Amino acid sequence: MKNLLTRRSIRQYSSRPVDDALLNRLMAEAARTQTMGNLQLYSVVVTRSAELKQQLAPAHFNQPMVTQAPVVLTVCADFNRTSQWARCRQAEPGYDNFLSFINAATDALLYAQTLCCLMDEEGLGYCFLGTTVYQPQTIIDVLHLPRLTMPVATLTVGWPDEQPPLSDRLDTPAFVHSDTYHDYSPADIDRHYAGKEALPENQHFVSINHKQTLAQVFTDLRYTRRDNEAMSQGLIDALRQQGFL
Repeated sequence: MKNLLTRRSIRQYSSRPVDDALLNRLMAEAARTQTMGNLQLYSVVVTRSAELKQQLAPAHFNQPMVTQAPVVLTVCADFNRTSQWARCRQAEPGYDNFLSFINAATDALLYAQTLCCLMDEEGLGYCFLGTTVYQPQTIIDVLHLPRLTMPVATLTVGWPDEQPPLSDRLDTPAFVHSDTYHDYSPADIDRHYAGKEALPENQHFVSINHKQTLAQVFTDLRYTRRDNEAMSQGLIDALRQQGFL
């Protein structure tokens, strides 16, 4: 609990290497997480090669930690392995569809989160890169991912060389609903977001971006409709190529 309450995204890493034995142990322990049908519908590509990290960087908007971290983990939704197993055992798989991608992606993300918790306990630093699904085709090409395999999460991993401040979080009343979902009134929104909007760093964020509200920073600059639609099309194209659509 203590580690979760003090969890930070680490983007700067020391030169201390991440031992293979430690990483392999944590990845094995993480395999005890929940999984559909005990099929473990995920694979993890461990990248230590400086050359390969350099090739992966553009898919993550060239964020410096991709090339600077000792290890980059790409967690993939993987129905390829299960399908291969089925065919080798006189069974015909039917997993080339969108539902199968959702099931495998859920497995992969659960695995990734469990691995994050285990790395926290060991003192390892990591950063979860949401950019993985923004430009998946580059990752698919660099890592030679086969059909029915899709990258869904990337973790840069190393020993921390920074102690960034804790990021803000909404209080539980903002996202916990009793019995059924209760939609939000303007007064609810005011109440739930007051703390976030009042933070000096967020007010500064609004000011330097010449916006009126923090929400406008997100809608107009960080996650725009234009970008979302373009990257959605790229994701759909990659899912089609990889056999899930």
